Amino acid sequence: MCEANVYMTRPNVEGETLIMEAVDKILPEGPDSWRLTSIFGEQKIVSGHIKSMRLVEHRIIFEDDRRENQDY
Repeated sequence: MCEANVYMTRPNVEGETLIMEAVDKILPEGPDSWRLTSIFGEQKIVSGHIKSMRLVEHRIIFEDDRRENQDY
């Protein structure tokens, strides 16, 4: 399987938050905005930039550049 789990980090906040499992597609949705689609058809739009991709580990990590009081 080639899908990956997607996580989000925030500057000055420790740790990662799981955003979606089994992501099959990541498409640009706008400036610093991405549409994630899982193998189950679930979709979610996230804001931020790709911080790292570890495809052998099936992990994609985004970093959210927005202020801490905003949601994903």
